[in-house]
Amino acid sequence: MKIDPTVLDVKKTYEIMSYSVIPRPIAWVSTVSSKGINNLAPYSYFTPICNMPMIVGFSLGRKGKGKKKDTLVNIESTKEFVINMVTEALAEAMNKTATAYPPHIDEFKKANLTPAKSEIVAPPRVDESPISMECRLKQVLEFGEDAKFHNFVVGEVVMVHIKEEFVSDDRIMAARLDIIGRLGSRENLYCRTTDMFKI
Repeated sequence: MKIDPTVLDVKKTYEIMSYSVIPRPIAWVSTVSSKGINNLAPYSYFTPICNMPMIVGFSLGRKGKGKKKDTLVNIESTKEFVINMVTEALAEAMNKTATAYPPHIDEFKKANLTPAKSEIVAPPRVDESPISMECRLKQVLEFGEDAKFHNFVVGEVVMVHIKEEFVSDDRIMAARLDIIGRLGSRENLYCRTTDMFKI
């Protein structure tokens, strides 16, 4: 089977991408608005970019008619954000924060999560998350010509928070984390990182 993506609509290309590039880690991005309102939303187009300095990036689409999501508006305004990792125990709460709430709604409250004060940046961390990365904005890139085009947000990690129970001999114990990843979009599928093998 051969597929020419240039002749497909955005819905079909998204389906191909979301079922082909799997599993995808989830960047649970916390931000704060210029009015001091907390925002929290998950994005599964997320990747590490550089180790020294520590650089990460995630992609987010626009709302209908190209309107920016609250996450992007807040990041462009404050130049800061936090990426929180999602465990299976936090999956339902994460899913609640995926809802398109209006800008004045605090997703931490909607999902019954605890905002924890960050060390360097203004946006709070998700206290329940095992790993959180405080980030400062480096760059926002734009891709696509459709009304639902995407932005790729690049940030430098300026502080990492790791819960002690997931660290042994100064190493993160991956098997203990129980992080989840995103799979296909249509059935809202996820996977667990607890099923591992070694080569």
